[in-house]
Amino acid sequence: MPRTRSVPPRTGPVRLGPDARAALRPAAAEVRAGFWHARREVNARTSIPQGPGLLESAGNLHNLRLVAGTAQGEHRGDFPFVDSDVYKWLEAASWQLAPQGPDEDGDGDDPEIQRLAADVDRIISLVADAQQPDGYLNTWFQIRKGGERYQDLRWGHELYCAGHLIQAAVAHHRAAGRDELLDVARRFADQIDSVFGPPGSGKPIDGIDGHPEVETALVELYRETGEQRYLDLAGYFVDRYGHGLLGGAAYCQDRVPLREATTVEGHAVRQLYLLAAATDLATETGDAGLRAATERLWHAMTTTKTHLTGGLGAHHDKEDFGDPFELPNERAYCETCAAIASVQWSWRMALLTGEARYSDLIERTLFNGFLAGVSLDGERWLYVNPLQVRDGHTDTGGDQSARRTRWFRCACCPPNAMRLLAGLEHYLSSTDSDGQGLQIHQYVTGRYRADLGGSPVTVTSETDYPWHGTITLTVEEAPADRPWTLSLRIPQWCRAYRVRCGTRTYAQTDAPVTDGWLRLEQPWAPGDQVVLELDLEPRLTAADPRVDAVRGCVAIERGPLVYCLEQVDHPGGLDDIVIDTTHPLAVKHRPDLLGGVTTVVAAGHRRRIPDAGWWPYRPTADDTGSASADEPIELTAIPYHAWANRQDGSMRVWLPTS
Repeated sequence: MPRTRSVPPRTGPVRLGPDARAALRPAAAEVRAGFWHARREVNARTSIPQGPGLLESAGNLHNLRLVAGTAQGEHRGDFPFVDSDVYKWLEAASWQLAPQGPDEDGDGDDPEIQRLAADVDRIISLVADAQQPDGYLNTWFQIRKGGERYQDLRWGHELYCAGHLIQAAVAHHRAAGRDELLDVARRFADQIDSVFGPPGSGKPIDGIDGHPEVETALVELYRETGEQRYLDLAGYFVDRYGHGLLGGAAYCQDRVPLREATTVEGHAVRQLYLLAAATDLATETGDAGLRAATERLWHAMTTTKTHLTGGLGAHHDKEDFGDPFELPNERAYCETCAAIASVQWSWRMALLTGEARYSDLIERTLFNGFLAGVSLDGERWLYVNPLQVRDGHTDTGGDQSARRTRWFRCACCPPNAMRLLAGLEHYLSSTDSDGQGLQIHQYVTGRYRADLGGSPVTVTSETDYPWHGTITLTVEEAPADRPWTLSLRIPQWCRAYRVRCGTRTYAQTDAPVTDGWLRLEQPWAPGDQVVLELDLEPRLTAADPRVDAVRGCVAIERGPLVYCLEQVDHPGGLDDIVIDTTHPLAVKHRPDLLGGVTTVVAAGHRRRIPDAGWWPYRPTADDTGSASADEPIELTAIPYHAWANRQDGSMRVWLPTS
């Protein structure tokens, strides 16, 4: 029988060690209604339950049966890392099955929950049966390579797969209080620890994986088990990147040691997973050099290599960052997995430093660059998330398609998105390290819980964010003997805000923000209310002038949402449209559109463009984008996350002004 233990409410992917040098620690939160509740319901009711069937049809589960000796045939799949899709799904399902707080109604009688729990148990048993006696597990190498191990570290992804197995095991242990999968993960981690180590350690391999991932997983395994050797192994791997063990390629973070790097480079997902691990290590060890490197590289990324949507990765070729300010539109890669990795890294940076700017990027990425990767019905996906699809676009299909796809040959993104949505509540709130306050990072309708020095605090929230900017917070439970601080993140995009606390109303000049936080310190009693009002007036945004791809263009934003035009709303196409910036933007809520969205309406024109490739430039009045241009047209902008849910066609975020 599996061993069980009591489970705290909705534990999540990051649980800091008792001696962590972090400004903040994750707190418990629940999403009960509203925008994110709807997206998570689709994930719970549609996306995650479809996982086992999709993994079956793609051959992932068949491969595990081959290794376990319960099936015959050939290994299926084109890549050596197909096992990782199973592990990411197990992590998503584990977070989905985690119980809520003790006052919540049980859902053990829900047939969907019972089926999901049975699928999890069945697949965990299959993974355990496939593991070799010494702990090693990778179906590609066990079958296709005749048992060969760690001979192709650059491309083999053995440690990458191990990392996702470990993260799934930690999730299952935290959510269900059971050890079956954790035992599998520990045996694999022990096997890795027995063969990898620096020169002079007596271990046979001094090496790193071409795709970082095992490093942050090992830190979390240390946090879950208290085994120092897992933390030490993670530190060894992080510090060996950049020393030529993989040929010195920037693609796999081997060109320069992370501590010396001045900018993010190479494959975006690999870079971000490595930086998440470095942040974990800085948090657990107090390593000042790693902390300085992560802060420096996050700043370089956000100021020179991040798209308006929070998307990351300029190049389809090698899926990498590109140069500073190289931020193309139609050729933007912006892989969904990169958006997920960005959220994971920025959350760790927020905990380490206590600064709200990291959660600002999380919000931008969640609402835009990440959420666009999942269809509204939860059944189709985008691997890449461009900021423009041209009129007449010819799509060749495959993993780099600009059209939504049911599944991919390289199916890393769908189960990765499932696990982020299932564990989303983990990224919403925190407490400070000395237990003096509760910080609310992301606004939802739900409940935030914290423990402040042994005293429980509960705050409920009601909001229709991001469609409306009013957030009503009510204290349900609070210590009666002392004041504490309720900190509210004021987003960087917010031009004006107002807060009402009891009988007092503060304008932003009366309630200053420091490090992105509006801090309200007082004794709180049950029933006390705070009403935060964020200005959601739509705005036009221009890019840094060094971004050649969008010079002379603007984008429409409202609150945390980036907007785009779709051809379905503009039947004449989008390539000849010019926005008229002299006319104000208007807001129109459309309950009939895309499940209910708030649109932004703008004035624009269609330009007559000659059928010629090149012609001499002659300045005319028409170059202003003013009313003298050819054909007035009303522009309807929808949230970027909702594009590609109606019919195929062109799309654009950045709109020419002339």
